[in-house]
Amino acid sequence: MKPIIALDVDGVLLDYHHAYAQAWAKAFGAVPAVRDPHAYWPIDRWEVRRLADDELAAFRTCFDHHFWSIIPAIAGAVEACCDLAVAGYELVCVSAIEAHFEAARLENLRNAGFPIERVIATDNAGVNTSPKAAALRALRPVAFVDDFLPCLRGIPAEIHAALVLREPNGSPNAGDGLAWVHSQHADLTAFAAWWLNRQERH
Repeated sequence: MKPIIALDVDGVLLDYHHAYAQAWAKAFGAVPAVRDPHAYWPIDRWEVRRLADDELAAFRTCFDHHFWSIIPAIAGAVEACCDLAVAGYELVCVSAIEAHFEAARLENLRNAGFPIERVIATDNAGVNTSPKAAALRALRPVAFVDDFLPCLRGIPAEIHAALVLREPNGSPNAGDGLAWVHSQHADLTAFAAWWLNRQERH
């Protein structure tokens, strides 16, 4: 069996910021302008208002099967995955989305050209541990790459926990929780190059 590398999707493989802006345009008729290109959260990145009640409900309807099947790839992410696959790794996505969107997510990844044939959907709730911990315990990957530090909390210690830092403003990727992290990278391209070089040295 091939060794497995588990990957988060949004912010690691796919550009959720872009998708959020398109969902906003679908709901309210115009693509929002950029407020802060270095913001971690979409609500801070774009010139958008906080929603409530009917507006919030209308916006949430835009996050449907179609939304989860057309998110564009982050620059370099497909190539990084192909490098890992050629090196002999099986790539499996572990994503904190609702289970009924799992097929849409896999369709999205396949259409974008990722060498990925499996998506595991987890819930998005976690108090004292990552919502992905149980799936990772069952999957037993050699490494797990995520861009959200709380998703590395409580995962098995033998799994290499790699954190993609991405946009710094308002980022949760700081503080004492960095003790859970084995390596930090600017993006998946940087992780793949570092990981493959590390394997060659060992």
